Amino acid sequence: MNGRKREIRIWAVLVWLLVWQLASMRLDSDILLVSPVRVIHRLGCLMGTASFWRTIIFTLSRIAAGFFAAAAAGCVLAVLASCFRKIQEFLAPAMLAVKSVPVASFIILALIWFSSKNLSVLISFLMVLPVIYTNVLGGIRSVDKGLLEMAQVFRMPRVRVARFIYLPQIMPFFHTACRISLGLCWKAGVAAEVIGMPRGSVGERLQQAKVYLDTPDLFAWTLVIVALSLTFEKLVLYLINRAACLLERF
Repeated sequence: MNGRKREIRIWAVLVWLLVWQLASMRLDSDILLVSPVRVIHRLGCLMGTASFWRTIIFTLSRIAAGFFAAAAAGCVLAVLASCFRKIQEFLAPAMLAVKSVPVASFIILALIWFSSKNLSVLISFLMVLPVIYTNVLGGIRSVDKGLLEMAQVFRMPRVRVARFIYLPQIMPFFHTACRISLGLCWKAGVAAEVIGMPRGSVGERLQQAKVYLDTPDLFAWTLVIVALSLTFEKLVLYLINRAACLLERF
């Protein structure tokens, strides 16, 4: 991908960093708005500690677990719903409720029922599940009926029908669903940690920074969240694209 096709241009990032620096100098208060130089310095200090990396692993592992579990469950439920209308009707109210109820309500309810340690797993799962389910089900429904009839006439095995007819139609829908839900799961997962404050999480560090008015830490951990979210998104989408290429070859 060349520079002209990138969604985010380097010059635009530099301009915004300059605006941030000038605003920080104008306010002249680290509590209100810390400078980007101070944030980067603080981030460098944090990266030199073992607790920083333990915190990263704690949050990353739980949000990733919630995402992959929801992706798998969403695909399975979409296949079942496409085969059995009663299952689709049964799941419709639940999916609507998950999409409509505010994230904060789920977090508070989950804290009443469960401990906060794996709260981000559950919240990430709930945010991703309806997106994957809806898009994959839409992909299954978009399959060309003519191709299915042809496969039936030539008595193609179900495995080959799934491989050569269904998967090529579903993959674009699945890719779009993952791209949409990856950002949602990180926002919701970290929000759950901020409210639940599980020990050793990024959310706990954000909450502590807010309580002690430690703005450099607050901005530094926010940058960490953005970096983790973007890296995780790129990695997952790359794996999906690679899987799609392998399916085309075989």
